[in-house]
Amino acid sequence: MPHVAVIPGDGIGREVLDEGLKVLRALDARHGLDLRFTHLPYGADRYLSTGLTITPEEMAGLREYDAVYLGALGDPRVPSNVHAKDILLGMRFQLDLYINLRPCVLLDERYCPLKDRRPEDVRFTVFRENTEGLYTGIGGQFKRDTADEVAIEAELNTRKGVERIIRAAFEHARSRGLKRVCMSDKSNAMRHGHDLWQRVFKLVAAEYPTIKASHLYVDALVMEMVRAPDRFDVIVTNNLFGDIVTDLGAQIQGGIGLAASGNLNPEAGIGMFEPVHGSAPDIAGQGLANPLAAVLSAGMMLSWLGHVELERQIEDAVRVALNDGLVTRELGGSLSTSQVGDAIVAILSR
Repeated sequence: MPHVAVIPGDGIGREVLDEGLKVLRALDARHGLDLRFTHLPYGADRYLSTGLTITPEEMAGLREYDAVYLGALGDPRVPSNVHAKDILLGMRFQLDLYINLRPCVLLDERYCPLKDRRPEDVRFTVFRENTEGLYTGIGGQFKRDTADEVAIEAELNTRKGVERIIRAAFEHARSRGLKRVCMSDKSNAMRHGHDLWQRVFKLVAAEYPTIKASHLYVDALVMEMVRAPDRFDVIVTNNLFGDIVTDLGAQIQGGIGLAASGNLNPEAGIGMFEPVHGSAPDIAGQGLANPLAAVLSAGMMLSWLGHVELERQIEDAVRVALNDGLVTRELGGSLSTSQVGDAIVAILSR
């Protein structure tokens, strides 16, 4: 019986996760998945009432679940967003979720901002290294708030970390019959850390001779994503660059409201799934939030749990909803958040 930890979080996170859970429960009833959900209160409300973000014991307890389903974190009542940092980044680093998996799939060409691009032109996946790079917080400030202030941010790259994310990208391509893996760095300017990426990429690529390995500096990569997204199957890059290029990919596929993600450690059997948009407190509680990214993230979670075909069914249902205009105002429709969830369930039942 797969056991899923549900963390609705803040703002619209609660609303969109309700619709994702609606879809999951409908599929569970139809296919006998025996899904078990446990809701956890981690978020701004809990922090404001107790002063707790997430304790070490609670973080360790997440390892006992088969998956974590997260809404969104962020609340203006907590200007520092300390709770979001402790919970979200805490999960990524402390649970060693080293793969940030970001599919970029165009489901309806009307939503693509690129001219004359069709769904077959935009279908690639980004593997973002999720536990190293510039997001580890290594560095410091000297003579803060003076004219002589110095601020240093250090980028961390380890052989282990670089190799495992590159290998994961090649394994993904191999297992799905994809032919191309592109690694992106800035080794012409960042000579030490990204030389490591260059050397490891060549070594790992040699183990996959049937897959075409290529390299682009990150500035060239983003230009090519706009000019010719069809040249990519799998992209692998570091934490900072991955953060940037995946948001570009989200826009190419139709907007951040359609962008799903997984944070994975396959060796440890831990996966956390979330829509990549924020908590949007300005529209929370109004039924305006687009739940499709949460629904697609639920599909990714089902695939993680072994139900690959059900992820395909969810993707197909979202494609139908987009084509039929069964969407929120954000995408030009007139449905509420919950009505979109109902529409996806109805499409799946056909």
